[in-house]
Amino acid sequence: MAAETAGNPEQGSTGTAMVATVAAARERAQGERRVAITPETCRKFVAAGAKVVIERGAGNGAAVTDEAYEQAGATLLDDAGAVYAAADVLLCVQAPEAGSIACLREGAALVGLLAPQADPARAQAIQARGIVAFPLERLPRTTRAQAMDVLSSQAGMAGYKAVLIAAQLAPRFFPMLTTAAGTIRPSKVLVVGAGVAGLQAIATAKRLGAQVEGFDVRPETREQIESLGGRFLDLGVSAAGEGGYARQLTDEERAEQQRRLAEHLKGIDVVVCTAAVPGRPAPKIVTSAMVAGMRPGSVIVDLAAETGGNCELTRPGETVEAGGVAVSGPLNLASSGAVHASEMYARNLYNFALLFLADGRLVDGRIGFDWDDELLAKTVWPERNGDGTAAG
Repeated sequence: MAAETAGNPEQGSTGTAMVATVAAARERAQGERRVAITPETCRKFVAAGAKVVIERGAGNGAAVTDEAYEQAGATLLDDAGAVYAAADVLLCVQAPEAGSIACLREGAALVGLLAPQADPARAQAIQARGIVAFPLERLPRTTRAQAMDVLSSQAGMAGYKAVLIAAQLAPRFFPMLTTAAGTIRPSKVLVVGAGVAGLQAIATAKRLGAQVEGFDVRPETREQIESLGGRFLDLGVSAAGEGGYARQLTDEERAEQQRRLAEHLKGIDVVVCTAAVPGRPAPKIVTSAMVAGMRPGSVIVDLAAETGGNCELTRPGETVEAGGVAVSGPLNLASSGAVHASEMYARNLYNFALLFLADGRLVDGRIGFDWDDELLAKTVWPERNGDGTAAG
């Protein structure tokens, strides 16, 4: 695991316990404004006995000043390479490039949205340096893990922002208005997918005064949709399966579902698509023929754009027009709400790091990982054997 920590020679009475260094560098991915450590979590790490190292300017995109980090007890460094070299635990939002990973000390822990298998060079760098990587997209979705669930916390911000984008693109009001010029009917909004992002989108559209419907292939989401003031769109086809998961529809069922959805979309003003499965291409739900049947002036905002989109016409990172219908495929929406998104994300990472840094210290220069803890064992990449060695 981690070797002696440079710059933190504090030792316990036995001479073997050393302060662990938790670090975060400025995010280099284009458009990324979030930060993995906030002054709040910095103070918590310091209170737990750890040392915190931050690259100068790391919090600028999230409106966090260097002074705020210093007041929280962090050590600021000018060079990202020095931050990587000092880290026993590096916390990040998006995965560092392979060259940056090579700057980490052998056996350091790396925690964030890493997607190691999406980039062969990144995966090779992690394995070559013996990095103990925790891609939090692999975190089990259990009750105990809720406080560490970065996918849920960031999806909430994405769902909120998606509705604001839709409201901006739509050439109409969302709420009903009674004016001297007559009554303006409310916009009809359909949210496809009732996960965290979808439910937040439903709640936000409802607050803006729209008539809101929610659609999901899982019938058990009806109660959640209705609890937020939305109407559950029942297309007459149930995909209820075992264990709370949706089963695969038959060809006939899917055709009937598509026919009914196409007919329904003719009366919808705004569609927000949120159906996505981590690690897989997004399911195609809204076809080009459906878009052609929608009224001019309608809007589709596709949150699944990063994995191909739920709409056949979605172009990631662009807003296109097809027959008078605007189709927007925004990317990394959580970053557009960087202040609150960072606060939630940093708390998620802090809670996860406590699984192996409960007292903020190293023993004989090593982090103690409990591989009997399913949250660690099922999140780590590459997978580990019970003795901590890489499986396979």
